[in-house]
Amino acid sequence: MSKVPTPHIGAKLGEIAPTMLMPGDPLRAKFIAETFLQDAVCVNTIRNMLAFTGTWEGKRVTVMGGGMGMPSVGIYTYELFHFYDVQQIIRIGTAGTLNDRAGLRDVVIGVGASTDSNYGTQFGLPGVFAPIADFDLARAAAEAGERLGIRTVAGNILSSDVFYSDDQDALEKWRKMGILAVEMEAAALYMNAARAGKRALCLLTISDAPLRGESLSVEDRQNGFRDMMRLALEIA
Repeated sequence: MSKVPTPHIGAKLGEIAPTMLMPGDPLRAKFIAETFLQDAVCVNTIRNMLAFTGTWEGKRVTVMGGGMGMPSVGIYTYELFHFYDVQQIIRIGTAGTLNDRAGLRDVVIGVGASTDSNYGTQFGLPGVFAPIADFDLARAAAEAGERLGIRTVAGNILSSDVFYSDDQDALEKWRKMGILAVEMEAAALYMNAARAGKRALCLLTISDAPLRGESLSVEDRQNGFRDMMRLALEIA
């Protein structure tokens, strides 16, 4: 008996492409589909987590929102990997830089994803798992950035469970360990991909610098997002 549609995704088998781009915001998924994809068709509206399948330069691609935080992205990526046979998911989002190596407007390639989450305990491992990106995808992103003239910075990011932390020194502690930027989803994506034997990468536009009190304007955020989208589509 088929496990699709799932409780969270209404698409039929074959309506979701093997390659998926995943922003957090479903309305951003809609924007991407309308702006970049050819012949895009909406394939999911459950819980308004919009998904669209179309083509980019002849390649079939699906773009779908993943929500905020690891519990949300964990549900969607699990179902996509295991029930819809998605082969690779490229998360595209924004992040706050913690490190001078990554400045405003840069695109961070999340080679590794440290986390303060307990998401990995479900696997019952006799140690601590290190969530990492697919090397070939990360390398392709770095090479594409050079070709397109988009500045990229590769390294370790933080996937945090907490947006408003009661520990006011938490980000500074992570900065001391060389963390480039903080976001909230990549570690769960990487762990789900590893468990499913699939590929994953997280690309992040630096939109603010929380330790310095700096942030981009709405217009600059949009322009930076477009650069990241070009990069993601180039390697899709």
